Amino acid sequence: MKTIINIFSKKWAIVIMIGLLLCSCSKDNNPDPSNPESPEEEIFYLPVVVHIIHDGKPVGEGANLSTARIERQIEILNEDFRRKKGTRGYNDHPDGGDTKIEFVLAKQNPEGNSFNGINRIDSTKVLVPSLGYNVNHYAQYAYWDPKKYINVWTTPLPEDSECFVFGSATGPETDLPGTEFFSLPQPGDAEGILINWPHFGESDSSCYARFGRTLTHEMGHYLGVLHIWGEGDCKNNDYCDDTPAVDKPVYNTAFIGCEGEPAMINNYMTWSYDETMNMFTNDQIARMHYVLEHHEGRHALLSSHALKP
Repeated sequence: MKTIINIFSKKWAIVIMIGLLLCSCSKDNNPDPSNPESPEEEIFYLPVVVHIIHDGKPVGEGANLSTARIERQIEILNEDFRRKKGTRGYNDHPDGGDTKIEFVLAKQNPEGNSFNGINRIDSTKVLVPSLGYNVNHYAQYAYWDPKKYINVWTTPLPEDSECFVFGSATGPETDLPGTEFFSLPQPGDAEGILINWPHFGESDSSCYARFGRTLTHEMGHYLGVLHIWGEGDCKNNDYCDDTPAVDKPVYNTAFIGCEGEPAMINNYMTWSYDETMNMFTNDQIARMHYVLEHHEGRHALLSSHALKP
């Protein structure tokens, strides 16, 4: 600044200083997408339709889950994806992050009518051929445009299946490494997420998946995140540097991984207990954001009419 004053008059120096201050203030007022504290940082909102496939019981009984339980599941999903303080979804791990992704029960149906995001189907009144436990089978009951809705089906399996069948999801096909390890829909296939009804939302299930984390895990797959062990070898695991490499599935017991670090048993992309899991890492989040920005169908969800009342 001394050089400027020597060259220009004091009057011009003051004008220049004011200009610099204005530029500085203008820059500070623009939100920085890389700054998690930026109040105007972009949030990715995604619409969800929950197809409740039930066996004819009244609402709130058995597989015909109550509206409150369904709404609570979406809250849990957002607590986990947003790393909300004061919830089971919070962690203070240096590699843990807020995904900046939120899920909204669809506010409009395909016809554009007001909707609460819950589509109930009595399976005893709809005859469909058996295709096994897969998305294509349940899509026969209801399947909405996957570019406008994330289709989630709760499946009315017998209660004695609750400790054996949890959930599954189709993955997005992108140029990210490891994409080939997902269950990728082939031409004509449906895409979405299946959740065995006892594990949708919070329950008193005797199994370890009773706090709604099955949907969190499967939504991770739907948005492009692999199990942290990937294909089960130290070199090709989940392609995320901040999840310690492991070469076998991770359950609820810690063990030392490929590079001498303990396995990240609290990661959502493991098979740990619901009460243990509470973390997506920054690299996992980066994969999700890449999918939302580059996969045609997932990107289209961001502008879906179903997000608007």
